[in-house]
Amino acid sequence: MSADAAPTVSPDNPLSTPSALPFALPPFAGITPEHCREALLAGMAEQRTEVAAITGSAEAPTFDNTVVALERSGRLLSRAWAVFGNLTSSVSTPRLREIEREIAPLAAAHDDALRLDPALFARIDAVHAARHDRGLDDEAVRLVERYHLDFVLAGAQLGDEGRARLTGLNQELSTLSTTFGQNLQLATEAAAVRVDDAAELAGLTPEEIATAAAAAADRGLEGYLLTLVLPTGQPLLPKLRNRELRRRVFEASTGRASAGEHDNGPVAVRIALLRAERARLLGFGTHADVVLADSTARTTAAVDAMLASMVPASVANAEAEATVLAEAAARDGVELAPWDWAFYSEQVRAERYAVDTAALRPWFELDRVLVDGVFHAAELLYGYRFGPRPDLAGYHPDVRVWEVTDADGAAVGLYLGDFFAREGKRGGAWMSSFVRQSRLLGTQPVVVNNLNVNRAAGGQPTLLTLDEVNTLFHEFGHALHGLSSAVTYPRFSGTSVPRDFVEFPSQVNEMWAMWPEVLGHYARHVETGDPLTASVVEAIEAARLWGEGFGTLEYLAATLLDQAWHRIPPGAEIGDPIAFEQAALEKAGVASALVPPRYRTTYFQHIFAGGYAAGYYSYIWSEVLDADTVEWFKENGGLRRENGDAFRSKLLAVGGSVDPMDAFRAVRGRDADPAPLLRRRGLAS
Repeated sequence: MSADAAPTVSPDNPLSTPSALPFALPPFAGITPEHCREALLAGMAEQRTEVAAITGSAEAPTFDNTVVALERSGRLLSRAWAVFGNLTSSVSTPRLREIEREIAPLAAAHDDALRLDPALFARIDAVHAARHDRGLDDEAVRLVERYHLDFVLAGAQLGDEGRARLTGLNQELSTLSTTFGQNLQLATEAAAVRVDDAAELAGLTPEEIATAAAAAADRGLEGYLLTLVLPTGQPLLPKLRNRELRRRVFEASTGRASAGEHDNGPVAVRIALLRAERARLLGFGTHADVVLADSTARTTAAVDAMLASMVPASVANAEAEATVLAEAAARDGVELAPWDWAFYSEQVRAERYAVDTAALRPWFELDRVLVDGVFHAAELLYGYRFGPRPDLAGYHPDVRVWEVTDADGAAVGLYLGDFFAREGKRGGAWMSSFVRQSRLLGTQPVVVNNLNVNRAAGGQPTLLTLDEVNTLFHEFGHALHGLSSAVTYPRFSGTSVPRDFVEFPSQVNEMWAMWPEVLGHYARHVETGDPLTASVVEAIEAARLWGEGFGTLEYLAATLLDQAWHRIPPGAEIGDPIAFEQAALEKAGVASALVPPRYRTTYFQHIFAGGYAAGYYSYIWSEVLDADTVEWFKENGGLRRENGDAFRSKLLAVGGSVDPMDAFRAVRGRDADPAPLLRRRGLAS
């Protein structure tokens, strides 16, 4: 690798040095898109120079002068990526998207320049061969092993011709993934459903109607605008009484990015084919095999066995639910269609279990759920306290900042919350880091949660659905993973674990939303302060399995679709991507006219513009661990500090510094038992 003349960062660029703000929070107010671009380009050049110094050293390769030196390299680039990556997801603008398109292939080439450098890999390989003979501690040995595996999977053992082809593939894939994500964001905004007459919105609350009016006004439109969230199912479908409007919303959702200027179909096909070619170049049968080589599942056979064990029961449960819903629809003279499912499912839930989930929203005011629910559970379990820091600014006026301290009052890090939907923000919900914890670098964590909740109009309190409550608890579980990190090397910090393990801690945290000592603390009526009555809570619990057939089947359909796309051979003749999708669902036994996949191909951001390619199975794989761990909490007295401290110290804190299944066994005392998950989802008695 050569250290060619390259761009530098100007001294007045806020990203040029570590932030002087508390916990190195980026100084967002002073950062422009041009600052990000300059810092990214200069950061790549700076890291190339740092790596050239490593490979050019006359000293024999050691852990410190090779692996630790790599861990210390690229600080400017890391700072710039942390800011730029979140801005493009949360406050995207035409200029940011332009820079993203420019940087994506350059970043892919930069990564390849590191991972495919023969001199660098030779040094890592030498350290790896002697790793047990140098007196290294366990975390250091694992770091060497992780670097070695990273480089091998990246193609470091290829010859010159193979490395050149791999570099080309990676650059094109990076560009295509950026295109997919940008297409989807623009297509989702364009697919919002406009309504002229408020009468068509029957079933929505006055607050929801006001939100729709505000959304239209924000775009300079008359009437009302129903914006879309990322999955197939839209939150308003259970409420809209106007069947024609339900159909319009459903078809807008499922048709996103499937035609016209922002058609993602050809993009998805090209991505899948390039990934297949890359896998074969690396010596694997399929892209799924590459992904599984660095996972807890290990093999596609293991994934297939788990998914196959769930398909028959989930299909049967969904068909049984469909029979009930068809009868409910027939009373209205309606033949059940997919856009009717959520509407009649909510009716059946209310009739059978006396639960109207839409009517529960006044008990789930956003700030109360966050402070008296999410934060409260974290204090019960881990002793964490969250103090508002209004003196610290986020990257958008919606963003709020809290300082996190532990039970002894010691500083832990910063938590940022960005909860509202807006133009320029991608769909879905996620956690990311601005600063990762590391003893080597002397850094403490700064993490952010993003949701896409519709803001209440006119300054009214924002009320959440029960699903949104669960999502907030879930994403905060990822935040806790980042905040609890206590590792030496940044490579292992927080959520830096295999993809099929990363959802495990967040799914555990999601469970606390309905635990009595948490629910009773936050579920208070926004106007009266009255708690949810015991009978309502009991009804929610009794209704828990209703809809699991649909929920499991739509998830499995998306998961099996992901596997189908990532098991094609190089050069496969795909043709129409929608036809490929349908054939894949039929082959897997999950095709249903009434239950479409949670994500269809053209808006499956997780796998075509995210980190879940061939790994969407990880949610249910992690749920096996989650369900069994929740049983462990119950067996040991529930939300006790002793339990929280054990889970934090043995699993959350270690990040990727130990084998993840060893961390699980350190808490549970044995391997995972799938029975609790099967019972939870109604797949076993």
